[in-house]
Amino acid sequence: MAPAIAGASPVGKVRSTLRHRYRLTVAGLLVLLAGLATIALTVGDYPLPAADVLAALLSPITGSGDKAAEFIVLGVRLPRLTAGLMAGAAFGLSGVIFQTVLRNPLASPDIVGISTGASAAAVFAIVILGWGGLAVSLAACGGALGIAIAIYALAWRDGVTPYRLVLVGIGAAAMASSLISWLFTRARIFDVQKALSWLTGSLNGASFAEMAPLAGALLLLLPLALVLSRQLTALQLGDDTARGLGTRVELARLSLLGTAVLLAAFATAAVGPIAFVAFVSGPIARRILGPAGRPLLPSALVGASVTIGADQIAQHLLGRNQLPVGVVTGALGALFLIYLLAAANRSGQGG
Repeated sequence: MAPAIAGASPVGKVRSTLRHRYRLTVAGLLVLLAGLATIALTVGDYPLPAADVLAALLSPITGSGDKAAEFIVLGVRLPRLTAGLMAGAAFGLSGVIFQTVLRNPLASPDIVGISTGASAAAVFAIVILGWGGLAVSLAACGGALGIAIAIYALAWRDGVTPYRLVLVGIGAAAMASSLISWLFTRARIFDVQKALSWLTGSLNGASFAEMAPLAGALLLLLPLALVLSRQLTALQLGDDTARGLGTRVELARLSLLGTAVLLAAFATAAVGPIAFVAFVSGPIARRILGPAGRPLLPSALVGASVTIGADQIAQHLLGRNQLPVGVVTGALGALFLIYLLAAANRSGQGG
C-alpha cells in the first residue's frame, strides 16, 4: 500500500499546482478587468474622481449625489461598460468553444461565418426593410442562427467533421460578405452610413434596455457552457477517444456549437460584430493558463478585458475623434493573426 501512496503523491502535487495556477490566472484577470472598469468610469472628457464615481453608483440607494456625475456615470459610462463586459465575455467564450470543438485555432465566429451571417441579416433589415433599433438586433440574431443551421446541414455527411465544418463555414462567410456588398449597391447613402456604423461594432449609445436580451442569454448560456465543459475536454482528445470514454460525440458537438452560436448571436445583435475578440480570447487565455485547466472562464474574462481595453484606446488615445471599438480590435486582431501564422510557420505547422 505504501508504494501506491508514494506513487500518487507527485500526481497530487502536479494537480495542486495546476489548480493553483488556474485560480491565480482567474484572479489576475479579474483584477485587470476591475482596473479597466475603473478607468472606463473615471476617465473621459469630463474626468471624475473615484469617490464621485462611487457616490454616483450608490446614489439610487442613498438618494444623494451630484446630478451631473450621476448622469455621466449611470447614464453614459456604466451602460457602455456593461455592454462591453457582457459582449466581450460572450464573444470570448463563444470563440474558445468553436476553436476547441473544431480543434483549429483559426476557427471562430468571425472566420466560420456566424458573425458575417448576422451582419448580412442586419444590413438587409436596414437597407431593404428600413428597420432600426431593436428590430435590427433581432434580425442579426436570426441571421446568425440561420447561417449556423445552414452550415451544419451542409457539412453533415453521416456526422460532422471539424475540418468540413470549417471549410463550409468559410464558404458561407464569403457568400454572406457578397450579399452585404450587393445590398450596399442598392442602398441610399444614409442607410449605408447606418449599416457601416453597425458593421464596425460599437459600444456607442449603449443602454441597459438594449442589453437586456444579452444579459438574459448570458445568465442561461454561461452556466450551460461550464456544465458542457466536461464534454469539451473529451472532444479535444479526438472523436474515437471521446466515444471510447462514453461521450455521445455528435450530440456533444451539436450542444457545444449551439451554445457558442447563441453566445455570438446575442453579442453581435447587441453591439455589432466586434472584430477578432472571439478569435484572440482563447489563444491568449491558453497562453496564460498553460496546462492549468479548462480555458472557458479565463477566455470570457480575456474577451471582456480586450473589449473594454480596446474601447478605452478608441475613445482616448487616437486623437480627438473617437472611433468605434471594432476599429481597434480589428487592427489588434489582425496583428495577432499574423503572429499566430508566423509562429505556426516557425514550428513547421504552417503548411
